[in-house]
Amino acid sequence: MKLIDALWKDAPLATRGEITPKLGFLLTVLLAIVWLIPFLWMGVATLRPASDGINAMAELMPSLKPTLDNIRDAWEIGDFPRYTLNTTIICTGILLVQFVTITLAGFAFARLDFAGKTLIFYLFLMQLMLVPVLLIVPNLKLVAQLGLYDTLTGVMMPFFASAFGTFLMRQAFEAIPTELEDAALIDGASLFQRIRHIYVPLSMPSFSAFAIISVTSHWNDFLWPLMVINSPDKRPLTVGLSVFTKTAEGTQAWGTIAAGTLMVIAPLLVTFLVFQKRFISSFVTSGIK
Repeated sequence: MKLIDALWKDAPLATRGEITPKLGFLLTVLLAIVWLIPFLWMGVATLRPASDGINAMAELMPSLKPTLDNIRDAWEIGDFPRYTLNTTIICTGILLVQFVTITLAGFAFARLDFAGKTLIFYLFLMQLMLVPVLLIVPNLKLVAQLGLYDTLTGVMMPFFASAFGTFLMRQAFEAIPTELEDAALIDGASLFQRIRHIYVPLSMPSFSAFAIISVTSHWNDFLWPLMVINSPDKRPLTVGLSVFTKTAEGTQAWGTIAAGTLMVIAPLLVTFLVFQKRFISSFVTSGIK
């Protein structure tokens, strides 16, 4: 190590400038390979026939006789179409309501003047410091009192407001020149017309970035739906996959479990691959890192 440090110190600045980006690129490639290993194993295990034996499931080399039997078995054993529909309803319902709440709250904190605005905003942001597990019991009591237990609405309700989304939209709205709103105000535009025709269109990158975060988070949420949902026909993908892996068929076939997991993550993975450039552009434009 001392020799390497000495050589690095003696190296010209120009040489250091050439080596550093290459090392960064190499490190990024290595991290990407490590990150892809679970996905690679999942794909290989999904296509590996059961005749290869249980020991072969730990290998990353593809089988010489790939098969789609694991996908067919997982589709027949687990009610994945119903699970996917429930998850889509939950994510879509939460996102649509969040768009309304974060838009109005973000506009209020960015443009309206009222007593205690800064204090209320900071209190609102304190939600970000709370561990979600701490809110499960009070949220569950509230859902039960409202008669929403074992319903998809009960799963969605605690997430209708978002402190992060409010903060994001507040920052986006503050970056919009007030001259545009003044011009619309002179033309007789109402408050909601100014929000709809000025602030919302100019903040679409921030809305897109928030939509990605919201959908990904609630698509992968497991603990809260597990606490609220009891009926098998109302299970989302994460809870359905957990039950699926505990069945007699699932515990004896890693290939079937891998196929079920692939069906759970496939919609998000395909969506990301198709709209990859748009996703990256949304995060860059909104300033999220």
